Amino acid sequence: MDKTIESIYKGILDGDQHLVAEKVTEALNAGMSPDSILKDGLVAAMGEVGRLFENGEYFVPEMLIAARAMQAGLKLLKPGLADTGIKAVGRVVIGTVSGDLHDIGKNLVGMMLEGAGFEVIDLGTDVKPEAYISAVREHKPNIMAMSALLTTTMPNMEATIKALEGAGLRKQVKVIIGGAPVTEEYAKKIGADGSADDASAASRLATKLMKA
Repeated sequence: MDKTIESIYKGILDGDQHLVAEKVTEALNAGMSPDSILKDGLVAAMGEVGRLFENGEYFVPEMLIAARAMQAGLKLLKPGLADTGIKAVGRVVIGTVSGDLHDIGKNLVGMMLEGAGFEVIDLGTDVKPEAYISAVREHKPNIMAMSALLTTTMPNMEATIKALEGAGLRKQVKVIIGGAPVTEEYAKKIGADGSADDASAASRLATKLMKA
């Protein structure tokens, strides 16, 4: 592995935003392609962060600072990636459902998805079914992701899927759900394409659905 890429990789694992930004700039100035910096540095590092999290070596705080460090590098790469016409792995519209204002889990999933090479459109919190429908129409995502932390707001996931069906858009987009009270059984019951227990699992599920 190139030394600069290695530094970017390690900087993300350590959650060092300044080092990542410095080394990404250095790599770009040295003529490295934004695509190779993204894949070999950022995406590879976030894959390792996910592995460490699943093995119980990293916890949510470590995952969060690693994701923030990755985003510091991604911000610098985005103009170059756009110029070279590099396509994202897929596009995801994400939000916390209507009535729910929790966003830490949703934000972490969004960052992990970006770390896996997805383009993420974040609708924020308290997202009503109509807002999801508008976003699906406008952005034509491959995947729509919904988060809920409260059992009282979980029914709004089902209401959103029904609204998608009513708008004739359900077949155009895969739907994934997540949040503390959400189970795979519930996902099947409401007609979602899958659920994830955490941000790392959500990233893996989205990648898997892109290949389905």
